[in-house]
Amino acid sequence: MAGPVLLLVDYMNPLDFPGSEKLAPAALRAARNTRLLRMKLKGRRVPCVFANDNFGRWQSQFDNVVDWCRSKGAASAEIARLLEPERGDISILKPRHSAFYGTPLHFLLEDLKPGYLIVAGVAAESCITFTALDAYLRRYKLWIPEDCVAAESAVLKRRALEHLARVTKASTLASTTPLSRIEAELRAVKP
Repeated sequence: MAGPVLLLVDYMNPLDFPGSEKLAPAALRAARNTRLLRMKLKGRRVPCVFANDNFGRWQSQFDNVVDWCRSKGAASAEIARLLEPERGDISILKPRHSAFYGTPLHFLLEDLKPGYLIVAGVAAESCITFTALDAYLRRYKLWIPEDCVAAESAVLKRRALEHLARVTKASTLASTTPLSRIEAELRAVKP
């Protein structure tokens, strides 16, 4: 099985919308776990792709979004610090919920040829769900580590992950699961 691509969805987030006060603590926990997973994947040279909202800032670049989040302080700044883009990382700005909609992600993944996608970020019931469904339609196998996604409540997160596991056949095992186990599970999936 070809290696994965790590897709980080909407982690660079100002967290200044209604309900964000409920999302922020969960997003920070998920970002901490994602940072550890990213470090583990680094040794395998797994490409990291940031797919992020532009929050209506149509003339901004991804670096501007990261800087803006840093300037917001609190959880937004801490997440930006934890998951700061590194040399070689790829970033795309997305206009809507799915990382595929209106972006070059599909073409990028055609070039990278991943065996599966690891999807992490916020929010499980929204942008993660839309992205995972679009990935599944494009026949990608998915690992959505349950401890690397966040939602405004544990119930919303659980329902979203159960739905994605059932519909897209995604693995939702935790990020601490050995990659050999994830890959064995995904090998058996027929997208």
